[in-house]
Amino acid sequence: MSVTEFLLWSTLAFVFWKKGLRKRFPALNLYLLLRVSTMPVLLTLLYIQAQPWGYQQYFRYYFFAHWGVYLLSAISLFFVTLEIFRSVLSSFSGLMRLGTIVFRWVALVSAVASLGSVSYTHPSFALLPDFAIALMRSVSILELCLLAFLCLCMNALQLSFRDLAFGLGLGFGLFSANDLIFSALIDSNAPLNSPVQRAYFVLTLVIIGSFAAYVAIPERANKPLVMPASSTIYRWNEIASALGHGTKVAVRQPANGFFLTDVERVVEKVLTRNLQSESKS
Repeated sequence: MSVTEFLLWSTLAFVFWKKGLRKRFPALNLYLLLRVSTMPVLLTLLYIQAQPWGYQQYFRYYFFAHWGVYLLSAISLFFVTLEIFRSVLSSFSGLMRLGTIVFRWVALVSAVASLGSVSYTHPSFALLPDFAIALMRSVSILELCLLAFLCLCMNALQLSFRDLAFGLGLGFGLFSANDLIFSALIDSNAPLNSPVQRAYFVLTLVIIGSFAAYVAIPERANKPLVMPASSTIYRWNEIASALGHGTKVAVRQPANGFFLTDVERVVEKVLTRNLQSESKS
């Protein structure tokens, strides 16, 4: 299964590079390079340290290589998630700028909350797995939030299931859901050939395969995005574009303002009652 996973990642990277997507998604390009270049080394070290004669001598090499790559993957996935988020909002410059700021703050809070759960009472190299897992967990939460955002705002952003940005967000969101669910089910001391581990690897292979197929599907032709001036997202984009530039924003209100209309009616009733009481007196 590990060899099959490497072949699927290589296929995905080949299709990604063949379609010339490196300039459009540079962070994803670096992530694919990291996966494709390090997996053969990690698999070789895993096989050697699993032998009775190689555990004592080669385990430390596999330990630092594995968790070092895992930590670099978590960092690169943060930039991949931000890249997909910005690609989705590329047609709305104001929302993209404001959303990027909010995204970074949410990522910072999520990372601090996740890393704060790590125990630092006995600092040693044993903290590396806990540190890397906590950081990856915070990135996984961001990926799930990105997937929820894409699903909720598809109609407003005029996205379709064939858009590459939506496919990337869907793929990484499924990866995160798979990791979070099975991390709660798999025992830390369980062998790699346990049924739960096998189910995890099977779902991973299915997701990578569908990921590669999604990238290989021809995208629809890019058309200018036309939004009516009365649409909510258009007004939000105009407001977000004006924020931070000292520009006064005029938000058009409906002709019949319910609050003002009610106030006028109350005032008219009070005046009418006062006039009636004065005429009686």
